[in-house]
Amino acid sequence: MTELFCNGGAMRGGSLHHNVSSHPFVGTVRTTPNYRFFSVRDEFPALLLDHTAGAAIEGELYDIPLDAIRTSFLPDEPPELELTVVALEDGRSVLGVGLRPGVLDAQPDELTDITYAGSWRRYRGLPQPLS
Repeated sequence: MTELFCNGGAMRGGSLHHNVSSHPFVGTVRTTPNYRFFSVRDEFPALLLDHTAGAAIEGELYDIPLDAIRTSFLPDEPPELELTVVALEDGRSVLGVGLRPGVLDAQPDELTDITYAGSWRRYRGLPQPLS
């Protein structure tokens, strides 16, 4: 089992939550303040590590087997994203998905910087689920 940070459609109430819903929900967490956050075509969010212009980004943590990440979670992820290690504000390092290198330079018109929002739900005006 490993901890997986979700910050978009896989979170509770999202269209991809079925990919993690059968695994234990650990809680709501935040990254270290070293990430930029983008909306890709206003379809899904993307994290990008940036030590100079980042913020703490909210998400959800799930305890999930690596095999389930490979077979259930990653196949539904868009090609602009890749599996990475995410630093949480409590000092832990966990798996998550981030913007694939080169996408920001190759597709700048498809990315909107939403770092100011700090969360996909806040950016989209979605309610926070009850614990």
